[in-house]
Amino acid sequence: MLDALVAEARLRFGLDPADGLQVVAAESLVAVPIEPSRPLLIVPLAMLHATPAVPEAAAVPGRNGPRGTDPVAVLTRLYPAEHPVGRFGADDGVTIAGLDVTMLTSPLYLAPVAPELAAAGPWAMPWIASRLRQPDGCPWDREQTHVSLRKHLLEEAYEVYDALEAGATPALAGELGDLWLQIVLHAQLAAEAGVFDLADVQAAIATKIVRRHPHVFGDAVARTASDVNRQWERIKADERAEAATVTGDPTGEGNGASGALPGKGALDGISGSLPALAASQEMQERAANIGYDWPTVEGVLDKVAEEADELRRAATDAEFAEEFGDLLFVLVNLARRHGIEAEAAVRGANAKFRRRFGSVERGAAAQGVALRDLDFDALDALWDAAKAEERTA
Repeated sequence: MLDALVAEARLRFGLDPADGLQVVAAESLVAVPIEPSRPLLIVPLAMLHATPAVPEAAAVPGRNGPRGTDPVAVLTRLYPAEHPVGRFGADDGVTIAGLDVTMLTSPLYLAPVAPELAAAGPWAMPWIASRLRQPDGCPWDREQTHVSLRKHLLEEAYEVYDALEAGATPALAGELGDLWLQIVLHAQLAAEAGVFDLADVQAAIATKIVRRHPHVFGDAVARTASDVNRQWERIKADERAEAATVTGDPTGEGNGASGALPGKGALDGISGSLPALAASQEMQERAANIGYDWPTVEGVLDKVAEEADELRRAATDAEFAEEFGDLLFVLVNLARRHGIEAEAAVRGANAKFRRRFGSVERGAAAQGVALRDLDFDALDALWDAAKAEERTA
């Protein structure tokens, strides 16, 4: 039966099996990672062999959103609406937009789409990035380097960070896509240099995550998030020690730091480009995961008071700056102990100040005066009015 379908598809629809034919049972359609840039043959399971139909298949991870269990919706997401659907033993003329579930009871053929149109497939963006870098591609993209793209990576990461505040939204999907583009572009540049490609990037992170989750993919036991954190730090310490011995890379992150001194610790690998509050919190979390932490939050509060007193007693500008940094550092520790992300907390305070200051400006304008002409009491009254306005909003 399958040979006959392939022969008809070659004759009627121009199938070339050398393009990498995908054959998928209709009943398993939602559970298969289909690549739209390759020809697809959808065949009812009964036509492939005599076993009964399989139970409803689980949607493939990464494509298991609200429409992940609807086979027609899956095809609609993967293929352009005007893409033709080849039906065996029936007239042509149906497109993806006109497909309905009853048609899946007969074999169907979907020709491959152009790589740049296979937008929802995993290899569309790598193909597009490569195309942009070709001699007849985009002049701007051809000029880019790893260094020139760094600022764009940071910009996109911060835009994702901002979008996360609203939770799962369509806007977040767009921002994640912008960040994904940066990863794909860096992999493309490295591939052109013959160093690595996107497959290496994906293999590196997948291998690392499996290795660092032996309680999921092995026989280790971790019952709480704290257990996982401690196990994570132990595994990373083992990786650093092994890398230092075998490759001279003490980070265990494959940085190629050959010849670096072995024996570096848990804080290695924290980026120097991280915002200071985020870096501080990451350092303190790593230290706490290996047991270097205050036994109780009261000890941290005592340290806050101690650092505040030292700030008051600072005799020089240099001492004041140092003590100010120490106070911020221990306040980050206090935030960590309460499950607060210090960077996000300060961003929230910034947003609140921006919002209230705007209200103060509007209040002054309504009075026909400039802020610089108001004394402190008048400004403070406007500030209190702004706070009251927020409470009643």
